[in-house]
Amino acid sequence: MSSQESASNSVKSYNEHDSALDRPVSRVKTCGDGEEFVIIGGHKYYRHELMQAFGGTMDVGLHPAPVNQIANPSPLGLVAFSITTLVLSLYGLNVKGIEVNNVIISLCIFWAGTMQFLAGIWECVVGNTFACTAMVSYGAFFLSFGVSYVPSFGVMKAYMTQDPTQLGNAIGFYLIGWSIFTFMLFLCTLKSVISLQALFFCIFFTFLFQGIGYMTGKHSLIKVGCGFGLGVTFFGLFNAWAGIANSTNTYFSIPHKWLVDGSAKKKK
Repeated sequence: MSSQESASNSVKSYNEHDSALDRPVSRVKTCGDGEEFVIIGGHKYYRHELMQAFGGTMDVGLHPAPVNQIANPSPLGLVAFSITTLVLSLYGLNVKGIEVNNVIISLCIFWAGTMQFLAGIWECVVGNTFACTAMVSYGAFFLSFGVSYVPSFGVMKAYMTQDPTQLGNAIGFYLIGWSIFTFMLFLCTLKSVISLQALFFCIFFTFLFQGIGYMTGKHSLIKVGCGFGLGVTFFGLFNAWAGIANSTNTYFSIPHKWLVDGSAKKKK
């Protein structure tokens, strides 16, 4: 390519960018018998396709479009979180009478912890601040939770050696702190789809009830928290499926009527 052609292309690209900035700002409009279409910038979209993007990408707000096109990392983090929470909840509910739950250590460290942390870093590259904060934080939670049960770290041994009665309160404070953080994230989902709201709603009560249960020594409250953990599994996998499944790869995508806009009010 000659220098003149390169300069010409650069000028053309600049002019196109400049003309895009000069376009008038337009309102987002809806149309159709059931307002199933959304018009943005003169382009018409199905409402359910836009709503699916919210849940499947954990995207709760506006942010600049990424420069590099990479795969959507949200489903990876959501699946890792959901499967690990499922196993933890089943252990907590004493399903099949399992008392030795050491297998959860590998899930927490190498699945939920590592994969969520990596997914969160990629969310940072995409420019999704909410998902980045959530994924990296919960990834670190599972990593710290997992290593607490690794004997070589000596976390549990320290309590058992000095004062075992302090262990419940220590775990309780730990989980209560995470419930406060989760409630902050929940407030940031109030304008997103209900499936994403429900996910963080269940995560919040999972941490809250388990934290109170450990501090008070009431196993019934811990089991209530594990029950909410099953809800975390359902809504986590639901949102992950919304980010993976589409008309090009499956016949079983998320029904659009389930992807309800939490901020919308039905007009009569």
